[in-house]
Amino acid sequence: MLGIASVKSSHDLAAARQRKLTLETRIQATQAEIDRLHNRIERLKSDPGMLERLAREDLGMVRPGDVVIELPSPQVPLSRAGEGSTAKAAVAPETIPTAPPAVPAVGPPAPESLAHP
Repeated sequence: MLGIASVKSSHDLAAARQRKLTLETRIQATQAEIDRLHNRIERLKSDPGMLERLAREDLGMVRPGDVVIELPSPQVPLSRAGEGSTAKAAVAPETIPTAPPAVPAVGPPAPESLAHP
């Protein structure tokens, strides 16, 4: 009976050590993520260009006077069985919007001049 208790205790100790190792690994990964986020916060505080880029890309904000062009999602019909493995869609040239002429930037704008479209 004493031998069985010893084996169970040894098994419990090994399981506890494995759990400790798993938790320590998760703590290290979490600390690395915290450090990465702190660095990103510092960059956002000190780099107005990065702040503007994120506001434009992630939040869809624009500056007053910017022209917003929304492109439609292409609708590609699915191929039917027996008609080949590729699907093609035709787009009439008059439905494709043209881009406005490029205007050179005059420096990074202030983030507070951004607004939602």
